[in-house]
Amino acid sequence: MSKFSHATIEKNSILLLVLTLIAVAIGGLVEIVPTFLIKTTVEDVEGVRPYTPLELAGRDIYVREGCYACHSQMIRSLRSEVERYGHYSLAAESKYDHPFQWGSKRTGPDLARVGGKYSDEWHRVHMADPRAVVPESVMPGYPFLAETPLATHDMQNSLKVLALLGTPYSEEMVTETLADLYVQQNPDEDYDPMVERYPGAVVSNFDGNPEVVTELDAIIAYMQMLGTLVDFSTVERSTLVQ
Repeated sequence: MSKFSHATIEKNSILLLVLTLIAVAIGGLVEIVPTFLIKTTVEDVEGVRPYTPLELAGRDIYVREGCYACHSQMIRSLRSEVERYGHYSLAAESKYDHPFQWGSKRTGPDLARVGGKYSDEWHRVHMADPRAVVPESVMPGYPFLAETPLATHDMQNSLKVLALLGTPYSEEMVTETLADLYVQQNPDEDYDPMVERYPGAVVSNFDGNPEVVTELDAIIAYMQMLGTLVDFSTVERSTLVQ
């Protein structure tokens, strides 16, 4: 009976087309519908916030330079990974990423918990000449980052677009975009309002030159916040994992 039914479908092109469309539609709905229910499938975790303007600029540079091709940002809930990199990745940690930077390969180590692991000086040297701090590294150097002023003319628009996509950037955050970007890399300025808007933001003279905001400032600021926003001692082991 099953062979007869299968043969009947194959010989009837219209029936085959209709059944194929139905199967594709069902598969598409299974994939698409969950994205509209994302607020119910990703648990909120205390501490997770949108990127500061400087961190966001650093993330854009990270994507531009293809860092995700060699470094993942997702720690699986395997004992070997947790012991090496730290607490496994939580879904909520990536909810403001467009797109997320989980990666698919680890030529270099996972960076999900790299924030605070190394000093700014270490990052400065590493970006300029990776083998100066990691002799076996195959990573290319990025010395030009320290010499390239950060392009900031579109930063406000970036925040506005992300707000439309659901990232909770307030009108105040958008208005103070450039001011917040500048003070985060200059500890001599009054950065308290910026930290109030972005709790846990690291304020530092990232590239060693507070007079000019460079691309190196941005990418180090981004690195220094990765994995630092969540107090994992308060997170239950049952929290969703991506």
